Amino acid sequence: MDKKALMDKVEWIFVNQMPYNQFLGISVAVLNAERAEIVLPWKDEFIGNPTQKILHGGVISAVLDNVGGMLAAASIIDKLPDSELHTVPSKLATLGTIDIRTDFIRPGRGDSFVASAQLIRSGNKVCVCRMELHNDEGVQIAFGTATYLVG
Repeated sequence: MDKKALMDKVEWIFVNQMPYNQFLGISVAVLNAERAEIVLPWKDEFIGNPTQKILHGGVISAVLDNVGGMLAAASIIDKLPDSELHTVPSKLATLGTIDIRTDFIRPGRGDSFVASAQLIRSGNKVCVCRMELHNDEGVQIAFGTATYLVG
């Protein structure tokens, strides 16, 4: 498998094989070694404050963690030489969140949301990402930073 096919496989796993992500209904807009972007549609099941009808903070954190995790997976694939691409499944099996911080800056209102992640550092053992969540009008709702175990 080449790197593009492996990135497509990561996308497929996050969208189709993770039950919570299926519940969220996320879709991937961008996934490469430098950036990831996912779209979250509004669902009433995501309401965290029924009076204001805003996103639950746990949903926001989960979406940020997902986009950061996807980018961490993409960085694993990108760093490997072609001769070692066969090790990707075992490396992805141990991928996990070490630490995540979410800062909520505005109420989560919108018809849909876009979560994006940018790579801060990708090392042999850990990957650090910065994530942001915006609504469909481009208003920033939250941001975060996460560290992922990648090796």
